[in-house]
Amino acid sequence: MIYMPLLMAALGLLYMFIKKSWVLKQDAGDGKMKEISDHIYEGALAFLKAEYKLLAFFVIIVSVLLAIVSFVVPSTHWMIVIAFICGAIFSAYAGNIGMKIATKTNVRTTQAARTSLPKALGVSFGGGSVMGLGVAGLAVLGLTGFFIIFFHVFMNGEWAATEFMGEMRTPGDLMTIVLETLAGFSLGAESIALFARVGGGIYTKAADVGADLVGKVEAGIPEDDPRNPATIADNVGDNVGDVAGMGADLFGSYVATVLAAMVLGNYVIRDMQGDIVSEGFGGIVLSYYLWLLLV
Repeated sequence: MIYMPLLMAALGLLYMFIKKSWVLKQDAGDGKMKEISDHIYEGALAFLKAEYKLLAFFVIIVSVLLAIVSFVVPSTHWMIVIAFICGAIFSAYAGNIGMKIATKTNVRTTQAARTSLPKALGVSFGGGSVMGLGVAGLAVLGLTGFFIIFFHVFMNGEWAATEFMGEMRTPGDLMTIVLETLAGFSLGAESIALFARVGGGIYTKAADVGADLVGKVEAGIPEDDPRNPATIADNVGDNVGDVAGMGADLFGSYVATVLAAMVLGNYVIRDMQGDIVSEGFGGIVLSYYLWLLLV
């Protein structure tokens, strides 16, 4: 049971790549449409590269601080640093997936709308499903993978009292250590989500206001007119803030929600003080969430 979410996450990510390939095969329109779309894609990618470079320094600094804490506080294991770094990487990748597919889907949806509205809906929905499946699949893959690793490191892969750091610990106490270490993954995901959402939102609004002031007030041309160079920056902002930022935000929220359910389940089991024969309750929780995704 505990390994089931890994398989389901892999299936979700596989379907995501299939859907992504299908979207990219759709007609991208004429030369002018492709030119504008490429400018938006390049601008959004440039912003993400600059943002992620700054966030890399933040991740390094926090990782060093967590490493120091793990050596000072006996109850904190050093593996929380690895979980934190991987959580940050997964969160950034989730936002990156959404931004790239969004900039490619926009122009294809516009071209499809020239012939059929249902076809345009199919293209746009397919592009959106790529980010949705990517966010959920990466979250379940990361949480399940680290849960299994920590479960075997701290509990030797079984629900039984085990010696840890020179003391005999109950299964409930050991599971608490597992989940506290796993919380580093959520911390990394939420850290990236915070800066991606807020930073992207600031850029989005700044570009929007600037484009409107220049276009409507000074030049007297309509909003989002291709003759206004700031329109490109405005559309870049829509993608980095409303797509990449939201993707990282949803990833962090999803991870935190699943982890919270596991923590509550652990405390319920500890309070029951019963004979727990199942070793994979964390896997059950993750399976439940992924079943909701697939259904």
